[in-house]
Amino acid sequence: MHWLAAFCALALLAACSSTPEKPKPAALPSVSGELMVKRVWSNGIGPVTTPLLASVHGGRVALASTQGQIALIDALTGKDVWRMKLPDAIQAGIGGDGQRFAVVTGRNEVVAMEDAKVLWRHGLSAISLTPPLVAGGRVFVLTADRAVTALDGATGQKLWSQQRAGEPLVLNQAGLLMSFGDNLLVGWGGRLAALNPLTGSVRWESMVAISRGTNEVERLVDLVAGADRSGNTVCARAFQSSVACIDATRGTILWSRSAQGHEGLAGDDQWVFGTESDSKVLAWQRQGGQLAWTQDALRFRGLSAPLVLGRSVVLGDDDGILHFLSRSDGKPLQRFATDGTPIVGRPVVVDQTMVVVTRTGGVFGYRPE
Repeated sequence: MHWLAAFCALALLAACSSTPEKPKPAALPSVSGELMVKRVWSNGIGPVTTPLLASVHGGRVALASTQGQIALIDALTGKDVWRMKLPDAIQAGIGGDGQRFAVVTGRNEVVAMEDAKVLWRHGLSAISLTPPLVAGGRVFVLTADRAVTALDGATGQKLWSQQRAGEPLVLNQAGLLMSFGDNLLVGWGGRLAALNPLTGSVRWESMVAISRGTNEVERLVDLVAGADRSGNTVCARAFQSSVACIDATRGTILWSRSAQGHEGLAGDDQWVFGTESDSKVLAWQRQGGQLAWTQDALRFRGLSAPLVLGRSVVLGDDDGILHFLSRSDGKPLQRFATDGTPIVGRPVVVDQTMVVVTRTGGVFGYRPE
């Protein structure tokens, strides 16, 4: 495996792995129909083939396409607040604070924007697939060499950088980078770390998952984007390894459960929801981590990370279908089709509107009736 590690240290896991034949998706289950949701608007952003996630701010949602389109959309009407086109492809994004937004281009440049105008560009020394985090007047970037860099939000000047060594392979998807109070939380391999956002100094580190495989691929346990926060608790997924909840004030593990998934989590004050890589949906009790329910009626449908919406859990699939499951027991409540192409990222809620994006760039707003 040493030749593979050397090659993949420069490339990404997905580019180095063969893709086995996909199992046949489960037949669509019957739904109770007791949940009524209506599509209220549609828009477009252009094809999304790189790890691009939506960014929600007040009543607006920021979106980016792989080909360089960036739009800030009013979630009530579905109309553009502003839109612009970058000359370069976008490989990671979009992050923002409601006023200033940032993406990472295929040239490994961080590009910061405001009111549809480029403010500055900053070149990175390594590829980044994680949306920049814009907070406190700064732009934070997590690169594939497991380095976190802080840039001045107004000028792009480098303020500090902090790095942890890890396995030579990296995931072809976004990693964990989020704010928590006055901490910057970052996934370093199987560790969750809290950094001082002003200096980059490490306040605590907590081991979420330990590499146990016999080769470089099997030892990958990087934390993935899409952690769930409730109060002082942050629940995160380690790639194909485990789901754990952490007291983010002290960095102590509250509970950890084995889980074979690669998408982020969502939750409420009672449960934490996630999807396994075979599209089985699981719900764990937030207090203690006991398994609350399992739903396997959507297996092999290529489910997205979940969204908690009212009394339902919403997941998109590879056929562009939105599935609404009961939060309490996983029972299928309703489903809706979008444009027939995979749902990318995860559905997001903006005020009372759920916004979803498809692989071909369709943007759709849904609202409960």
